[in-house]
Amino acid sequence: MINVVCGIIFKDGLVLLARRKKGKSLEGFWEFPGGKLKNRESEVVALKRELSEELGLEIYDLERIGVNEHNYETFKIRLIAYRCKTKSFPIKFTDHDKIEWVDKKNLNEYKIADADKPFIKLL
Repeated sequence: MINVVCGIIFKDGLVLLARRKKGKSLEGFWEFPGGKLKNRESEVVALKRELSEELGLEIYDLERIGVNEHNYETFKIRLIAYRCKTKSFPIKFTDHDKIEWVDKKNLNEYKIADADKPFIKLL
């Protein structure tokens, strides 16, 4: 089981989606960005670190909204979601090739990774 934390990031009423780049697991799928927890790292610390490393984003006003466990074909994931805000824009891409700011009512129009889908209903 891989423990992963993701940010459902709001800016100006829109939600940030990031598309997994070619060569990464789940390539081409859209997700709420985040990453794996390291040993003894808190969820909040992990999310802030991952978003800074992967997108160059700083986040604030974090609120834990849920957990989803999902079995993919080759791995299992425990995805922990936080609603949060940012004032900045992504300035780098390490795991993604595209980002979009989306109205939450339009999220179902994207090819969302299965582990992330339950969080759309919570918005």
